[in-house]
Amino acid sequence: MLLVYTPKITSRLKYSFRHICTRILEIPVQFTSKVEEFIAHDSIKMSYAKQPLSNEFYIKSHELLFDHGLSDIDINVLDWDDTKCFFVTGERSALPFDIFSAAFYLLSRYEEYLPHVKDEYGRFTAKESLAYNNDFLHQPVIDIWAYKFRKKLKETFPDYQFEERTYKVQTVIDVPVAYYYKHKGLMRTIGGTIKDIFKFKKLYQRYLVLFNVKRDPYNTFKWIINKQKHANHKFSVFFLIAEYSTFDKNINPNRKPFVSLIKSVADYCRVGLKVSFLALNDEVILKQEKLRMESIINRDLEISRNSFSKLNLPTTYRQLLDLEISEDFSMGYVNDLGFRAGTCTPFLFYDLDYEVQTPLLINSFCLMDFSLLKIQSFLDKKETLEKLIKQVKKVNGTFTPVFHNYTFSDDERWKDFKQLFNIILASEHE
Repeated sequence: MLLVYTPKITSRLKYSFRHICTRILEIPVQFTSKVEEFIAHDSIKMSYAKQPLSNEFYIKSHELLFDHGLSDIDINVLDWDDTKCFFVTGERSALPFDIFSAAFYLLSRYEEYLPHVKDEYGRFTAKESLAYNNDFLHQPVIDIWAYKFRKKLKETFPDYQFEERTYKVQTVIDVPVAYYYKHKGLMRTIGGTIKDIFKFKKLYQRYLVLFNVKRDPYNTFKWIINKQKHANHKFSVFFLIAEYSTFDKNINPNRKPFVSLIKSVADYCRVGLKVSFLALNDEVILKQEKLRMESIINRDLEISRNSFSKLNLPTTYRQLLDLEISEDFSMGYVNDLGFRAGTCTPFLFYDLDYEVQTPLLINSFCLMDFSLLKIQSFLDKKETLEKLIKQVKKVNGTFTPVFHNYTFSDDERWKDFKQLFNIILASEHE
């Protein structure tokens, strides 16, 4: 067990240390503000303060973990070996940066509480982030810092046996629209027919599907389930079951074929709720969608993901906590690759307003299929993907990609994406 001496034990301090030490490095950690207890401890230990006690393993602290609320923090990002860091410490510190304060800044999404420009959907964008503007969005920097910290601990405490975690893949399948042509109802089918009247090929395909001659292009679920059967981990599949609206255009959630589809997928995968755009701002609608999904899967709903990956911090996460949803998969960027919270390790939501760690587990994704569309050639897509996987493998982290059911269709736009998906699944075996 690692014992940390600090003059003041705060919620922020415990939160940050436990993510780095326990979640990433699998080292149990305890805290003390009593010098005698620290001196008596006969295993690995360190002090975290403005000044060292003596010649112990020591990291100089930044004031962030002892602060409350939000303040205007001056951040100067500098190079550190093959990565970046901020909150410089000084020569007496075992590390040149306070990685615990820096980790807290990124994990708590401190910058998303500060004034920023939102996009047309009201989202925080990558271009507003510290990571994007300082060229470290592509790295799980917190995990990299953690391993640098572990290296220093090993040098100081060579007899301590450190645990080794293993690389994992955590696949997310988003289902905003389960079928392209089928089960849309009479009025939407007539509207679609009129829209396709001058596109003979599309109109022809529509009626081949409607008369069951051809499979619906978005119905890729047999392929997904087949992949699940050969995977080392459970896919997390999120279905939108909201009423039709401007933003959410799935089929009627009460239609029997749709309900049967969700049940069949739930036999093999973890099924979660894709929270509708309207429900993001209305807890009554969100509760209705949760109850509807639970009635379909016949179990408590544990996981959710927001439409358009939109997050309103801290409101969104407080609503999930109120409804006893235990995991969220919305943290990430739709159009940019990288680590929005600076980590490839699932972490707990810290409520900055209440200064408390909550039980809600945040699974931050580093890749969405849309972010690869802007890359032209398949070879460039493959190279980009493999570089991202390599970053996560270096720190034995969790690689979390988001794909959609229609990504695996025969649409020219998504050509080669099945192959990219296979590369991710294969990375678990390499």
